[in-house]
Amino acid sequence: MATLDQRRPQNVKGDVYVDETCIDCDTCRWMAPNVFHRADAQSAVYHQPTNEAERLAAMQALLSCPTASIGTVDKPKDIKDVQETFPIPIADNVYHCGYHAEASYGAASYLIVRDQGNILVDSPRFTPALVKRLEEKGDIRYLYLTHRDDIADHQKFRDHFGCDRILHHDDITTKTRDVEIQLTGNDAIALSPDLFIIPVPGHTKGHTVLLYKQHFLFSGDHLAWSDHLHHLHAFRHVCWYSWSELLNSMRRLATYPFEWVLPGHGRRYHADIETMRQQMQKCISWMETVR
Repeated sequence: MATLDQRRPQNVKGDVYVDETCIDCDTCRWMAPNVFHRADAQSAVYHQPTNEAERLAAMQALLSCPTASIGTVDKPKDIKDVQETFPIPIADNVYHCGYHAEASYGAASYLIVRDQGNILVDSPRFTPALVKRLEEKGDIRYLYLTHRDDIADHQKFRDHFGCDRILHHDDITTKTRDVEIQLTGNDAIALSPDLFIIPVPGHTKGHTVLLYKQHFLFSGDHLAWSDHLHHLHAFRHVCWYSWSELLNSMRRLATYPFEWVLPGHGRRYHADIETMRQQMQKCISWMETVR
């Protein structure tokens, strides 16, 4: 839990602050960009919330911080109301779960609400407030894990909801050896008519992405928007398996239509299909120049 005696001097004066335990995961900065920014390789408050929207975003970031590094000088009286806002709607029946896990270095997880059973994409923290809200959304049929890094509390979710976990065999470790559905090969798999799992080896050997309704791409650590580069990109400095394989995977992925990129790490991106195709080509061209 954040403490005042560890409050970073880079914070502006006011109620909300970040302390020295921040791991620079970027969660608060993309969830509440009007409040948090990066300062000396950690997050800090550069603007105190001045309206309801900014306050809500800051408190959602506080609850989502994987290391509880965000605090308030005064005990927040609105925290229970903020808990009720999770999971946070993105579009249609797709939600951001919040409550990021330190074990996944603050990776985002998502919820897809479907009549055939809901799908949890990667694992958030197993937190009672979130679990209650997930229960209210209906049964979880699958816990889809994009790759080996962002598994967090997958076993607790399996034990509680009885959901079948999905992970590619090439990313199975001792922590996931009991996963119910272990994918093999590099061919796309139709989980249902509106859900496709696409293997994209590169970041890890068994990384896959999930395409929902040809609109939403849950991209794990394969693909994200970069505010620095101003285009879609892949993570060269944390490519654990093969950059050349990642590039080949990106070329195959570019043949699929989608309008949303919803990553575990990095920033989201939303555009029409044609703009997304152009962005994918920019990403591929950039990757071809990186060694």
